[in-house]
Amino acid sequence: MASEAPSTIDPREAAHFGTMAADWWDPNGSSAMLHKLNPVRLHYIRAAIDRHWPQGSGGFRPLAGKRAIDVGCGAGLLAEPLARLGAAVTALDAAEENIAVARAHAHGQGLVIDYRATPVEELDAGGFDLVTSMEVIEHVADPAAFAAALAAKLAPGGLLVMSTPNRTPLSRLAMITIGESIGGIPRGTHDWHKFLNPQELTKLLEDAGLEVTDTSGISFDPRYGFTLSSSKAINYLLTARHRQG
Repeated sequence: MASEAPSTIDPREAAHFGTMAADWWDPNGSSAMLHKLNPVRLHYIRAAIDRHWPQGSGGFRPLAGKRAIDVGCGAGLLAEPLARLGAAVTALDAAEENIAVARAHAHGQGLVIDYRATPVEELDAGGFDLVTSMEVIEHVADPAAFAAALAAKLAPGGLLVMSTPNRTPLSRLAMITIGESIGGIPRGTHDWHKFLNPQELTKLLEDAGLEVTDTSGISFDPRYGFTLSSSKAINYLLTARHRQG
């Protein structure tokens, strides 16, 4: 039976991202920034997978035999690479429009992905070896409940990977002042006051029974685009697992 916990979906946020569905896969469209971010996110995720499951490192399908869930999947920019890495992928999004586009795109790529317009709190599908949620927690109605819901979907021995903007003056400048004016990010995408710093997100995950095992920043280099960085001033990724001992 589905959980009776209230949904953490913010309907206004879901509607905003639903309007972007039609051109989500256009690298020059309203999701252009996500296309630019995706390679560095995938690099980080692949390295995290190889550290967490070293027996499968180095192969093309390190997630073969594993179940993955991408929460807040949009139209599948991350879900599709996870499927190509061998995982049986479930992907959730709050906007029905995004799920429709995601299903159509995956079908065109010959990929089988279980896309659902379902709140993570209501998903009754057991534990997942890999849980990902990229640039999502800053858009939900209740970040603590959302972190707890992600933790609840993580199987024993599993790996959680998240990314989110930091709440700093530099992130406000980069992502809102510049990003939402001339940087290609649709206006109204971000509320700087809802950004979480690494300490705050770590505390939410710890309260949910997880331990953070790595945190890495994302910076912009004019020569190379987005890169992993020691600076977490704009955006960061982290990995977590169930608390040991």
